[in-house]
Amino acid sequence: MGLGVVLMELLIPVFELFLPIIPGDVFPYFFGGTVRGYPVLSLQRALIAAIAMAIVAGYLGNFLLLQNLALIGDGLAHVSFGAVAIAWVILGASEQPLPYTLAITSICAILIHELQYRGILTGDASIAIFMTGMLGLGLVILRIGEVPLLDFEDYLFGDIYTITEWQLDFIVTALLISMIILALIRPALLAMIIDPVSARVQGIPTRAIGLVFSVISAVVIVSMVKIIGALLVTALLVTPAATAQLISRSFKSCLLWTHFFGLISVLIGLFLSAEMGTGGGSMIAVVAAAIFAIIAIGKSSMSTYSKLKHGQN
Repeated sequence: MGLGVVLMELLIPVFELFLPIIPGDVFPYFFGGTVRGYPVLSLQRALIAAIAMAIVAGYLGNFLLLQNLALIGDGLAHVSFGAVAIAWVILGASEQPLPYTLAITSICAILIHELQYRGILTGDASIAIFMTGMLGLGLVILRIGEVPLLDFEDYLFGDIYTITEWQLDFIVTALLISMIILALIRPALLAMIIDPVSARVQGIPTRAIGLVFSVISAVVIVSMVKIIGALLVTALLVTPAATAQLISRSFKSCLLWTHFFGLISVLIGLFLSAEMGTGGGSMIAVVAAAIFAIIAIGKSSMSTYSKLKHGQN
């Protein structure tokens, strides 16, 4: 029994306590309940995976925004699409491509970091090159292998409702390991972000920390692709963190608000998706963007009102 299944068995009894107040005709089955005596396991797996993803992606997203690396989410997500194609066609892993995808995407993440660290390419140039190159390679491989692009829709747009037990175990395990490592390197990572030169003087292994962070980014993004899709990864990787930065005054409060906005986006997105019959990943992305818009407009309006009020005085 894998970690994902164990987590589901621990949390579902807790979720069932909220069943009487959960709205909707379909959404309650995410939290428990049965149909003809059988639990709807696919929906429960979707909920567990989405919650785990929201927590870890939000944590990682804050560090990406602090380093102005928001594009890395999209970049590695597109790289992962090419990696899936390589695993599917060349390596013959059409049933379980995620481990191979993770390995290939991690290698690309390391190469991107090294190109930037050595000063060979600056800014987002290396990300853009790998993003377009791997996406193009993936499409070429699929055409040569005569694989219908329709088979890859789950990796482009995500399909949270078809997560298998094995995939849930893989996703939860990968996300948990990533969260633990991020927590361990957090002090060194923050020191590097604030003052890289001072961090090196203090003896912090900045290159090694950067490489670890790159691999962790790849792990989290590959874990997200099946849930929310390669085209929508930034919806939970960047948007909740960006929303939190609008109202936070410290890094700790920003993390808390990020987790809050991420979880709210997941729960409302899954509710609307279940009740309206739309894709789970796309609806989560829409809700996350809507929350950002509401907070941004609200903050802007309050700032304008405050300026007008002080101007009158």
